Amino acid sequence: MADVAEWRRVRAELNAGRGRLGEVADGLYPDVPRVAGTPLLCRDAWIPGAPIPLEEIRLEWDARPVPAAVADPADGLPDGHRTYAEAVAALAPPKVFEDRPSYRLLAADPPVLRLGPARYFDAVNVGESVAHELAAGVDGLPLRDRVGDPCDLSRRAALPAVTTVTVTTSGRYVLHRRDASKVAHAGGLYQVMPVGVFQPLGDEPPDLWQCMVREYAEEFLGAGEDYGDDFVQEDWPFHQAMTAARAEGRVRAHFLGLGVDPLTLAVDLLTVVAVDDALFGELFGGLVAVNDEGEVSMAPFDGAVPRPMQPAGAAALGLARRHRAALGL
Repeated sequence: MADVAEWRRVRAELNAGRGRLGEVADGLYPDVPRVAGTPLLCRDAWIPGAPIPLEEIRLEWDARPVPAAVADPADGLPDGHRTYAEAVAALAPPKVFEDRPSYRLLAADPPVLRLGPARYFDAVNVGESVAHELAAGVDGLPLRDRVGDPCDLSRRAALPAVTTVTVTTSGRYVLHRRDASKVAHAGGLYQVMPVGVFQPLGDEPPDLWQCMVREYAEEFLGAGEDYGDDFVQEDWPFHQAMTAARAEGRVRAHFLGLGVDPLTLAVDLLTVVAVDDALFGELFGGLVAVNDEGEVSMAPFDGAVPRPMQPAGAAALGLARRHRAALGL
């Protein structure tokens, strides 16, 4: 057990040094394939040879999956705290930190993804614990060793986020600088946008597009995350506008693959959305400069990758550039 002051010190060091610590974690997996020359870990079968139209991704459901091999580890926690999420909530809470229903990724063989039920803190409790262990310099990294193969989805509750590169046809993409004081994951790093944990709204079945549209409203336009009990997404004017533009080909959404962050073992589903310039202005003319998770800007699609960049963002950007002709970019 760690004392509270030491735990807080290491937590602060983790949040201040995720870029550097990510490079250290990257070196722990020399034999694992990478996505597009980035630190994002993967299995070869996870990266299709060409972008897959989002509507061709098939989501299967397993309501009662086998429990993960490693869950809710107590390694390095201060006395009185049962899980890492409990410690964060009590000792170093970010602005956004709620244990919402989420989807667990059970198997991946694109275009098929198999999902099951989970809670957001299931991922925090393992992923942030292994990152904390590395930041603390624990000899032998016993928790990370117990988790084992980072691409074995049975070893932990792997809760995927949907990481989307949003690119205009004139060659700009939306860039995010995540604020460590506002978020529990990847604070201090650059990232593409929008990005959000794949979570249901109410009792809806898994739907990538619906989740992505909500993230666009929240991250691009500053909309709140409380949609109310009577909310019907198909009746929402913003959803209708995005979906109609997609049907017209003015918004083109593709799946690029998936991978695992070496520091936190977070899983990201990588997607790209190409948007016609005029439509971008219509939909996102009110693009915020600051949102609930950090600072927002536009960057050249062919420019240098900003550093430190979250591995999933760098990977999604690299794959989008690789397939630019197929994507009409």
